[in-house]
Amino acid sequence: MSSFKVLVVDDEPGIRMGTRRILQNFKVDYPFMDEHIDFEILEAATGEDAIEIIDAQLPDIVLLDNKLPGIQGIQVLEYIRNKQYDIVVVMITSYASLELAVKATRDGAYDFIPKPFTPQELRASIENITKQLFLRRMTQNLNTEGKQIRFQFMSVLSHELKAPLNAIEGYIRMIGEKQMGDNVDSYQEMIDRSLERIKGMRQLILDMLDLTRLNSGKPMHKLQQIVVSDIARISKDTVRPLAIQKDVDVYVYCPSELVMNFDPGEMEIILNNLLSNAVKYNHEGGRVDCRISSEKDQVTITVSDTGIGMDKEEQLHIFEDFVRVKNTKTRHITGSGLGLSIVKKIVDSYGGKIKLQSYPDKGSTFTVILPREFSFEQIN
Repeated sequence: MSSFKVLVVDDEPGIRMGTRRILQNFKVDYPFMDEHIDFEILEAATGEDAIEIIDAQLPDIVLLDNKLPGIQGIQVLEYIRNKQYDIVVVMITSYASLELAVKATRDGAYDFIPKPFTPQELRASIENITKQLFLRRMTQNLNTEGKQIRFQFMSVLSHELKAPLNAIEGYIRMIGEKQMGDNVDSYQEMIDRSLERIKGMRQLILDMLDLTRLNSGKPMHKLQQIVVSDIARISKDTVRPLAIQKDVDVYVYCPSELVMNFDPGEMEIILNNLLSNAVKYNHEGGRVDCRISSEKDQVTITVSDTGIGMDKEEQLHIFEDFVRVKNTKTRHITGSGLGLSIVKKIVDSYGGKIKLQSYPDKGSTFTVILPREFSFEQIN
């Protein structure tokens, strides 16, 4: 079992004791981790004590209050940033100091947790940070630690592919042994489930390849003049079988003359992910509208659905690697949790923006804004 060090910096003994109690038996597990991660809790009542502990023990995560005796939390944050320590800092602050906490996140803090916080809020934040930190360190080391790290990264694939392969093998054995009799129609459900599993595995492999490429450094875009409506038509055809299955109407609006300088494969990744998510997370008999337009030097892609939507907490993390909306409405929906993070990485690499507006049980709207004429000098 691995362990992350969490340093709690707060002058209130109750906060430090409460955090220790909440996290002392807490463990994080995820497919890309070989083992559970638990937490060793360190404590500091002042900023000066915090700096001593940081230099001596290099904690992985720092939960940092700003209002401290002596130097303030924001100064501790600056110290960590100037030292370039690989430490995730989360501000813990009262509601009256939210403006300061937001400023701190702009200055390098990963997030902030308002006080008073519930055990569930703290555990959820620590779980997300742990996954992101673990994955970030793994990808950062891909080119420096050789085969061992590459093997660890590929273990994500092996873990995620094991279950569907076992299921397909089981179905094929049942068909081969004619356990349901000689009538071919009796095996149709098994065949359909096997094909669905194969489709999921193929998508996972493609997502992992895209993620690896995007995390390996500066993406090498294969730029050319593309007709956006042609790619939009291909993406609509790609999601059509799922849309028919769910009785979801998909409408795409795009001027036929819209041309932009872009990598056609990456544009297809963006549209495929946005459209497929809009269908997957929609209601039976729902609707998806994709509108693509241009104004001056930018292209705007808007994909709206009438689906299950997301609450504010889910929206905060939806663009992170391996993050999926998990609730009673999504338990039967498969996915790698990589699609939207890949979309965001592509959009960011072009100097673009992606925005989300979503309401539970009403639907979601994703808006992507991209430069119409892109060159590598724009992001250098």
